[in-house]
This record gives sequence, C-alpha cells and structure tokens, in this order.
Amino acid sequence: MGFWDLVMFYIVTSFSIRWIATAAAAGPSSLLIWVIACVAFFIPLVYCVLRLSALYPAEGGLYIWTRKAFGSFAGFMTGWNYWGSNVPYFPSLLYFAAGNALFIGGARWQHLSTSSTYFILFSMIGLALGVGLNVIGLDFGKWLHNLGAVSSWVPALLLVIMAPIAWSRFGSATEISWASIIPGVHLKDVIFWSTIAFAFSGVESASVMADEIHDAKRNIPPALILAGVIMTAFYLAATASVLIAVPQKEVSGLQGFTQAIEAVAARIGMQPIVPFVAALVAISSLGGVAAWFAAAGRLPFVVGVDRFLPPAFGRLHPKWGTPHVSLLVQAAVAAVFVLLGQAGTSVKGAYDVLVSMSVIAYFLPYLLMFAALIKLDRRPAAYFWGSLGFLTTAISIFLAAVPAEDDPNKVLAVVKTIGLTVLMVALGAAIYWHGRRRYLTA
Repeated sequence: MGFWDLVMFYIVTSFSIRWIATAAAAGPSSLLIWVIACVAFFIPLVYCVLRLSALYPAEGGLYIWTRKAFGSFAGFMTGWNYWGSNVPYFPSLLYFAAGNALFIGGARWQHLSTSSTYFILFSMIGLALGVGLNVIGLDFGKWLHNLGAVSSWVPALLLVIMAPIAWSRFGSATEISWASIIPGVHLKDVIFWSTIAFAFSGVESASVMADEIHDAKRNIPPALILAGVIMTAFYLAATASVLIAVPQKEVSGLQGFTQAIEAVAARIGMQPIVPFVAALVAISSLGGVAAWFAAAGRLPFVVGVDRFLPPAFGRLHPKWGTPHVSLLVQAAVAAVFVLLGQAGTSVKGAYDVLVSMSVIAYFLPYLLMFAALIKLDRRPAAYFWGSLGFLTTAISIFLAAVPAEDDPNKVLAVVKTIGLTVLMVALGAAIYWHGRRRYLTA
C-alpha cells in the first residue's frame, strides 16, 4: 500500500459514521466529548503507535510490542484479544449496514428493521464478501477499503452541507447551547463515552501489515496525522448536523445517520438522494469489515508462525500468498457470534451487546500496548501519554459493560457482554498454554 492507500485505510478502519448517530443520540454534550476523547485517547494512541512503530517496525504491530515488553504470554493474549475483538465487531458493523440499507427501499423496506432473520442473512453475506476479498489478497481487497473510505466521508460531507441549509430555513431540531454542551455526571450520561473513545481507535491497524506498506517508516506518520485531522473534523461537524436535522430523542444509534439524512433532505426538497446515501453508508460498513479482516486476520498468522496456535494458522495460500486459514476461521467464528448476539433479544439489543463486547475485547490489548510504551520508551513524554491512554482505556472498558438505559433485558445484556468476553479470554489462555507445552516438548 502507498501513502494515499494508507490514508484511506486509516479512515475506513478508524472513522465510522455509525458513531456519529451514537454521539448525537446522547445530545449536544457529545460535541465536547469528541474533543475530550481526541485529547485523552486519540493523541496518546497516535503517539504510542508512532513511537513503538519506530522502535519495532516488524510486521505484527502491537503483538510484537507487548511481547517485547512483557513476554510471550502477554504478546499472545494481546494478539488473541485483538483478533477476537473483531469477532463481535464484524456483526455489529454489518448490523449497522443492514439497518441503513433499508432506507434504499424507503418506507416499503422499513418493516424489516425489526426482523432478526434479515439482519442475520445480511451479516452472513457481508462476512463472506469480506473474507473472500482478503483471501484473494490486498491487491484486490484494498479497493473495497478505499471505496469504503470514500463511502464514509461522502455521506458525512453531504449531511454537513445540507444541515446548515435546513437550519437557516427552519432552525435546529435540537437546542444546542453552551449549557447543553456541558456533559452530565450521572451514569446514564457517560456510558456512551466508551463508544466515543472506540470511534477513535484503529490507527494501530496498519502497523500489523508493516511489511506490506511501501516505505512504512516514512509513510505511516504523515498518513496518521492527515487521517486524524479528517476524522476529528468530520465527527464534530457531522454530529452537530445530525442534531440540527433530528431531535435528540428521536435519534437511533442503529439507523440514526441515514435517518438524519432523510429528515434534512425532506426539509430542503432533496429526498431523491436518500437511497444513494443509504447505499454509501452500507458500502462504507462493508469496506470497514474488509479492512479489519485484512488487519486482524494477520495476527493469528504471526502468532501461528510462533507455534502457539496450530501450524495451519501460519500457512499461506499457495496461489495468493495470504493467511487464508486465519481469515476463514475468523469469519466462521464471527458467524457464530451473529447468532449468539441475536439470541433472546431484539435487533437493537443484539447490536448494543455486540458493540459493548467489541469495545471491551478491543481495549484489553490497548491496556497492554500503553503499558508497553511506558516500559519500552522511558522518556517523560512516553510516560505521560502512555498513562493518559491507559487510564482512558480502563474507564472505557468499565463503561462499556454498563447496559443501555432502554435495554429490555439488562441482566441478559450484562451476562452476554461479560460472560462471552471472559470465555474468549479464557479460551485464548488455554490455547497458549497448550501450544507452549507442545512447543517445549517438540
């Protein structure tokens, strides 16, 4: 991948328009939370990735970094949880794509918004597409990454352009004032903060594929900075635009973005663009799935080479040279999580559980990555940014475990979120010790 491929890759893996709706559903205070998350999480994360990439530029990324800092078990569990976090993440992203794709057919398709069968089938097809392109290789897969990036910011840009027009004619649908921007301190007001931090994650993903990036040492830093500026600006502007278009209480985290496009388009007489935008939103999510398959699918390959997983995980496809076993196993397990996440709950309940599991499992490796920065880079700046990132990540993990206020079965949501996460971690530990014994006795 070249410089612009890398910029697009960072945008499609880190920027997601679905977090815009989540933020807008929390009200105007989310605008300030975006800024806080950028300072308390995104900047430490970028600093951490740049420093550790410079110290250890080999393919493997955070797996290599935590192994250097804390040993093989910590490195394996980092790679395992990072890989495992995508298992619920893929279904959650595909659920979002499915929900917004319904706007292509307008009101005629909206009866499917509560159909678990529709969401499950859509997710299975999306998983097949994502893994298929990545088995063939990045030369093909990168085009869906790039298309996904463009499909992310074009709808956001359209909303940012249209919302002020509607505001100038009809005013804002949500009151935005200095008083409303100040965040509340009650638990129900802060549980979404973990999702806002999660929206800035992903910049470490390309370091996992360092050997496949053209002049990685020179291209990664400027690509990170440019992508970060674009993402932050879009998050702020698009969240404000959703609030201008739709009253806060009517915003849905699952369909809220396209819902806002539909509302503002109706106000200014541009309804014909809604199906087009809905299609772009769905494509952006499919691009995100393909991009994350490319990044996370290579971690078991790296770990497999180290013989902690069965040797098959280290095999390359004889024709395309990709870690096809790792990619196919990840897709199969993600398909199982589609069914487990949906069991016993509504479509929205399944989506919320999948998002919470993604945040917790994804942020567990971040704890070790920030700790690795502190240990491996003894400079004061590394200690400051590493400590700030570690604290923000720990708080986000706690908040992600708290069920949504409107969840119909809070106990089941907590059991699913924490229970399945613990099961995944325990399974990873068991695989490590089994593989280590096999390695030592070989």
